[in-house]
Amino acid sequence: MTQGTDIRADLALLDWQIELGADEAIMDTPVNRYDLPDRSKPVASAAETHAGPANVAPDPVTAARSAAGAAQDLTSLRAALETFEHCELKRGARNLVFSDGSPGARVMIIGEAPGRDEDLQGKPFVGRAGQLLDKMLAAIGLNRQAEDPAKAVYITNVLPWRPPQNRDPKQEEIAMMRPFVERHVALARPDVVILMGNISCDAGLGRRGITRLRGQWTDAYGVPAIPMFHPAYLLRSPTAKGAAWTDLLSLDSKLNP
Repeated sequence: MTQGTDIRADLALLDWQIELGADEAIMDTPVNRYDLPDRSKPVASAAETHAGPANVAPDPVTAARSAAGAAQDLTSLRAALETFEHCELKRGARNLVFSDGSPGARVMIIGEAPGRDEDLQGKPFVGRAGQLLDKMLAAIGLNRQAEDPAKAVYITNVLPWRPPQNRDPKQEEIAMMRPFVERHVALARPDVVILMGNISCDAGLGRRGITRLRGQWTDAYGVPAIPMFHPAYLLRSPTAKGAAWTDLLSLDSKLNP
């Protein structure tokens, strides 16, 4: 402290300045605060500065497209799904539900997602809805167990893992699995595809509204396709079975002109 300074006078002067509203000490030279670093933002490490941010998660759709595109047959496509780690549904499912029926069949059915029975058995359409589907197919001479490709069907789902509580698949889940479905169709090489239910139409056509879409032939995955009511919907709404029968007859006419 400088000799001769009266501390009481200094305190009195400080109090007077505070009363005037002075709450910050001013330096001899001005400070340009625009030149100061933003302390609210983390400082990048040297490694991040030269190599970019670390631990950036890959885009799931891009990863799915790469994994699916590398599959050269159905066996390797199944293996690609089994090792795909970007879909959280896999964590809660018991089994991967890949397919059932005969590869090489003229008809390929694409359902929505596995339910409880499908998750337990690892096969699509094995519950009550699956039993009704088998009866529907039998009515026009088709069977998932048939060896003759002309009489056989091949079945899969948009999602290979069961959503919790059988909830509808989310848009990001559909987008993530679509490359696998697209590759599945390309490898199975069916003559026609049945888009069974709203989720299947969403993945294959980019549209929903099965009551408007059903029965109208279109194109999905580069193959002639017909949207149809899901058997689970028919169990809840038996009055729609007439429309489902009409669609089955249209399918039969397509296969046997």
